[in-house]
Amino acid sequence: MNGGAIKEKLAAGGVLAVNETEYARKGFALDMQVAPEQLLAAISVLDAAGFFIEAITGVDWLGEQAALRKEAETKAATAAKAKAEAAVAAGEEPPPIEPATEQGELAEDALEAVYDFNHYEALCRVTIRTRVPRSKPEVPTISSIYPGANWHERETHDFFGITFVGHPCLVPLLLPEDADFHPLLKDFLP
Repeated sequence: MNGGAIKEKLAAGGVLAVNETEYARKGFALDMQVAPEQLLAAISVLDAAGFFIEAITGVDWLGEQAALRKEAETKAATAAKAKAEAAVAAGEEPPPIEPATEQGELAEDALEAVYDFNHYEALCRVTIRTRVPRSKPEVPTISSIYPGANWHERETHDFFGITFVGHPCLVPLLLPEDADFHPLLKDFLP
């Protein structure tokens, strides 16, 4: 099973963002970004192709939106400065400096569930990523397709607070049963 064949099957199934990567550098052949509603379809393709689940984990993207806005503002300021310097060099009067315009509220930061798959017969590792808003971190469970995912989903829920909708028993795996916190979130303060 090679990455190209899986990429074609996933594209035929409606998964849009499938990127082939350099295996020797990244450690996986395909990197997919799917919407939560596409997750089960993508994973069903992998299951039918003989892949097994290696791990599920989370990523907290807290602060990403503010960082993206700051980067855009820096680029705009650099471009304005270059334009003013070019005007001065050409003997023209530099354009007036315009105040930064408000771009509206920041989009909500996200949490991401990351699924790693491998194949028994061929060297083909696949990563699937799905992002959800921090205010409602819900993705469908894959434990009906891969029963072994049950434990991975429980651990990811413990540490990141991502809820796996339809999970048969989403109780804490590693944290105390009464834990009302998720220690791997960036805003967690013990």
